[in-house]
Amino acid sequence: MTDAQLQHFSRLIGTWTTEATHPMMPGVIVHGTTTFEWLEGERFLIVRSDTDHPDFPGAISIVGHMDTDRVSEGSASLPDEAGDGPLRIHYFDTRGVFRVQETSIDDTAWRWERIVPGFSQRFTGTFTDDGNTIDGMCELRRDDVHWKDDLKIVYRRKR
Repeated sequence: MTDAQLQHFSRLIGTWTTEATHPMMPGVIVHGTTTFEWLEGERFLIVRSDTDHPDFPGAISIVGHMDTDRVSEGSASLPDEAGDGPLRIHYFDTRGVFRVQETSIDDTAWRWERIVPGFSQRFTGTFTDDGNTIDGMCELRRDDVHWKDDLKIVYRRKR
């Protein structure tokens, strides 16, 4: 059984170089690498990110349907069809930070967001260059009203 909604993330599979800038570090370009790979069975996507800057954490994320617990195939608690709820990213980084975000992808962009009082985040990464570049912007909302540009990141598929 495959998850059609999650399969749209196949377009990310592979290794990407990244260049990021942050408003708190004017003039600094942070270089890094992000890899996207399927966990065997293609029910979860593994995302690993590293940078060359000590102030930017390395991270691992798991993307999939995580709205209900699932056990083994054939169990009564395994839904007949995964994918009824939103896709989620479970993010973990080297600082010990853990976050849960909802995510989606379509022909034009990859998006994720995390809405919590005092520290909401969202990201839109627009596909360009026949899908081999993602021009992304993270935004932050601390006052629960106004979104402000945060991390700008460009992903380029490593050829």
